Amino acid sequence: MKIAILGSGGREHAIAHSISKSKKIKKIYCLPGNAGTSDFAKNLSININNFQQVYEFIKQEGINLVIVGPEQPLVDGIVDFLEERFIKVFGPNKIASQLEGSKIFTKNLCKKFNIPTANFGVFENIEDAKNFLKNVNFPIVIKADNLAAGKGVYISKNLKEANIAVDEIFDGKFGKAKNILIEEFLDGEEMSYFIISDGKTIKNFGTAQDHKRVGEGDTGKNTGGMGAYSPSRLINKELENKILNKIIKPTLKGLDELGTNYKGFLYAGLMIVNNEPYLIEYNVRMGDPECQTILPMLNADLLDIVEACVEQKLEQTIIDWKKKQSLCVVLCSKGYPDNYEKNIKINNFEKLILNENNYLFHAGTEKKENNILAVGGRVLNFISLSDDLTDARKNIHENLKKLDWNKGFYRKDIAFKVIDK
Repeated sequence: MKIAILGSGGREHAIAHSISKSKKIKKIYCLPGNAGTSDFAKNLSININNFQQVYEFIKQEGINLVIVGPEQPLVDGIVDFLEERFIKVFGPNKIASQLEGSKIFTKNLCKKFNIPTANFGVFENIEDAKNFLKNVNFPIVIKADNLAAGKGVYISKNLKEANIAVDEIFDGKFGKAKNILIEEFLDGEEMSYFIISDGKTIKNFGTAQDHKRVGEGDTGKNTGGMGAYSPSRLINKELENKILNKIIKPTLKGLDELGTNYKGFLYAGLMIVNNEPYLIEYNVRMGDPECQTILPMLNADLLDIVEACVEQKLEQTIIDWKKKQSLCVVLCSKGYPDNYEKNIKINNFEKLILNENNYLFHAGTEKKENNILAVGGRVLNFISLSDDLTDARKNIHENLKKLDWNKGFYRKDIAFKVIDK
């Protein structure tokens, strides 16, 4: 089979790596890919938000299946566009993708179907939002309604911070904002819960805990993710049943009432308060870096699973997992998530110890004249599988020392609530 994977991050490298192990694979194309994917796939500089250009390439190369990694093309309707042209594609359609594309769409769905979530208000202008903030209890959560690459969320401790958040969102820091969402702060612990769906059947696809804050101890600015571990320390059978019955299934019922279903990965970002789940947000794709953390533990053919989803045969598919724990640490460019240098060379890749338990997935990298350059804020993902997360973290830190990249930084405390408790 010929497969095209859309995207250029660590998630797409992890997907491509997992897919490459399938015996069915003839060729993998990554659009545009990164320095890591070029090791076993052909990278092509195609704008994945130009659907016509993507379609022409697919037809020309005789691609059998398209896997969409990032959220923007999903929210913009690439699945609908390709399916109308009889192209097999893995991912949710435009209506279903509103679960991530509009936080207000999701909040209204929660309200209608009694899905547990934080109480919220929606505001269309700065004046109304600021007037509302004068009478709230702090801390308060303020969110841009639109896609913001994981960064459009503020936890404001006081009125001054909240007013700054409102100004920045309406001033277009995360793109044009027609609405702003203000919601109560839930005091609990976050968890990521994943399912995969073919529109009829859903199956669990792992749990993780992501560290979004840039600083040690989960402090500082929000980022796209500084690291993660899997499975989450919070998951248990009782909690999983609550997540499925109170959150996931009512959401899918809501989509059904809108005349659509859900195909692809669905990621529920949850706050767990006293073993009760509350929905924070949905992502309509695998998380990043959770995908890099979870996929190495898969003990099944990912291509078989994806194909089963596209053909609505997931019910017959067995998803098996290694009995391991997984840790991922993200190496970032100094200055991230603010300003950072680009086109910085990285050496010493040949010194790294990579094997069936230790992985490296590229994110913001490019290969130019046999050199690997850092071109993004989140640059590399180091992953280790082990029976014990302490060992996994130690393995990763040893590889990071071997790489010895002085233009980067990373959090040394990923999974601290498990390891350092």
